[in-house]
Amino acid sequence: MAGRRRGTAARRRRAARLKAVAAGAGLVLLLLVVFWSAVWPYATGALVLGGVGAAGWWLWRTDRLVRGRDRLWRQEEAVKAGHRTLAEVDAMTGTEFEDLVASLCRRDGCTEVRRVGGANDNGADVVGRLPDGRTMVIQCKRYAPNSTIASRELRDLLGAKVHFGADLAVFVTTTRFSRPSERFAVQHGILAVHRDHLGIWNNGASLLSVSEVNGRGQGDSRHRARWKRAYER
Repeated sequence: MAGRRRGTAARRRRAARLKAVAAGAGLVLLLLVVFWSAVWPYATGALVLGGVGAAGWWLWRTDRLVRGRDRLWRQEEAVKAGHRTLAEVDAMTGTEFEDLVASLCRRDGCTEVRRVGGANDNGADVVGRLPDGRTMVIQCKRYAPNSTIASRELRDLLGAKVHFGADLAVFVTTTRFSRPSERFAVQHGILAVHRDHLGIWNNGASLLSVSEVNGRGQGDSRHRARWKRAYER
């Protein structure tokens, strides 16, 4: 019995709210009719502004979508254009290799990238700024795959880092680092990009992602033995 009374009371309250809403809407409509001559400019202006706002939002959203697709397409095309087999890289001149490294940096979103290699280069071949804003200095060595990077070359790069006031020093080579030079790079915060890492970077990975495996990837003694068999012919 009490439940039925509560249900009836709830229905009455809902009906009362609906009547109040209907009465309010009717009053607004009546006021619009009575005062239409005074209200219509404002109502028209509100409709026009609403339409302009909706059109502007649609154009802005469409522009963002188009720009996003264009940016993705350009990145994909840049990756494709930057692809080189390591055999093609081995056939490059030193200058061509420096240009390749500079182009890979630009592909990754680095800015202010320029090649400075040559006479009196102060130990640097490429300089620029990483996407996160840090400055970098890069030494490029296109050596035969059966050669090895010695520690003294990394020391020269440290000097270039000081000379240019760079935040990060990067050594990119087409060969491998000796064990002492690899340890030296890790101890002094140098990003050592050996042949295998260069292949990964060239195939689309970013330079910053390669930095996450710095000091690794050259394998154990068996890997080095296979390396010698492959390249020392």
